Amino acid sequence: MQTINIKLTINNKKYEMDVDIRKSLMDLLREMGFTSVKQGCGVGECGACTVLVDDVSVDSCLYLAVWANNKAIRTAEGECKDGRLSPVQEAYVEEGAVQCGFCTPGLIMATTSFLEKNKGKKLSREEVKKGHAGNLCRCTGYQTIINAAITAGKK
Repeated sequence: MQTINIKLTINNKKYEMDVDIRKSLMDLLREMGFTSVKQGCGVGECGACTVLVDDVSVDSCLYLAVWANNKAIRTAEGECKDGRLSPVQEAYVEEGAVQCGFCTPGLIMATTSFLEKNKGKKLSREEVKKGHAGNLCRCTGYQTIINAAITAGKK
């Protein structure tokens, strides 16, 4: 096993550790207790493992942990501030965009990234739909997810 020492920031907290060069960021985050990061497909198709790396949405199952060296990682856990849900998380609750909940953290991070890139724009349902390509949900039918993104974009 070959390891490399990395430094990274996860949800505004700094970490330094030795990491196996073959380990995915998803596996590292799960081992560290960030349980919002889920393994769905393991091949970058479902988006359940979506996190933000330097504010860019990535499938952490495909992203090697060593690539996160000197980068800032955001997970769904880190979006809460002072015990309060983020506007995106609040909108998911308000719009009922959560059913089984497995895909929800990845979708929340995809929505967060999408809205940060499109700040101040009035977004159509079609734009929101395209902005969430790569995130799958088996339960909701996507309408409530689109509603949540639009609601959060107005906050």
